Amino acid sequence: MAKLVSVIIPCFNAEKWIAEAIDSCLNQTYSTVEVIVIDDGSTDDSLDVIKRYGDRVIWESGPNRGGNYARNRGFALSKGDYIQYLDADDYLLPEKLERQVHFLEETAFDVVYGDWRHQYHLPNGDSYLEDIKVTGNQPDLLESLLADWWVSPACLLFKRSPIAQVGGWDESLKAGQDRDFFLSIVMSGAKVGYQSGCYSIYRRHGNVTVSTSSKTRYLESHQIILEKAEKMLLAEGKLSQSYRDAMAQSYFMLARGYLEFDPPQYFKLLEKTLTLSPKFQANSTDRTAAYTLAQRLFGFRNLERIVFLIKQTRLFLFYWLGKFRFSSDSP
Repeated sequence: MAKLVSVIIPCFNAEKWIAEAIDSCLNQTYSTVEVIVIDDGSTDDSLDVIKRYGDRVIWESGPNRGGNYARNRGFALSKGDYIQYLDADDYLLPEKLERQVHFLEETAFDVVYGDWRHQYHLPNGDSYLEDIKVTGNQPDLLESLLADWWVSPACLLFKRSPIAQVGGWDESLKAGQDRDFFLSIVMSGAKVGYQSGCYSIYRRHGNVTVSTSSKTRYLESHQIILEKAEKMLLAEGKLSQSYRDAMAQSYFMLARGYLEFDPPQYFKLLEKTLTLSPKFQANSTDRTAAYTLAQRLFGFRNLERIVFLIKQTRLFLFYWLGKFRFSSDSP
């Protein structure tokens, strides 16, 4: 008999999209599927849409407790040998589960990930599919994740056992939950494999996501994620220099996030970057050619001091120019 796949969909105010997400699971070429939708206190008509599916969907509703609670609750209700997590506004292409189930059954891997693509929705109602994000086979998946490499959660399929082993999703996190969860799976020793092909669609509504809607929440959550990973790697004696260098890249990106509105935190995270990787060099693929050249000439620490002075001078000038224009426009 074919093994059961449980698709777990957390839903909060996704009335417009939830039917397409559910339909994409029910219309899979792999038919041994249970769809579990946890309505996380929606205030729109999402629950009414879910109820229309009758016994084709297992559902539960309660107060708003966050997406990770909903994912964990869905896992507790599930019976599948394989687990697919799917956000309520994303969807799967018909062959996704069949291909990945076969991949896991024919290999020694516990988790498989594939390629994916964004579907952008514009304010005028139009939408378009972006080019496929070819994730590729990562030589060291943990190193990639520590350095802020990312894949859409929809393109993953898990065996049940590694999820049970790590205890599910961290319900205290406010952002970066998928990165944290995937990190915990990889650090638990689960074997993760890559299968080429794009069968997952990740919607974007403008440039705002749950993680980026609050910059401070995003930055603080990713600091927590890195601190958790570092503590675990230290405890297990696995914090190699390559992992330190990878985390340093992440800390540098977080530091830059604080540059314009919290200078003390910016400098604190720069010091953390250099503590982890004393010879740190910012990734040239994320920086301009001019920055890369200046980094070679002045060194990373001195260049960041120059960047800080330039940014602060620019903010100072914008402030006073704005104040001057306001004063000039006043009667």
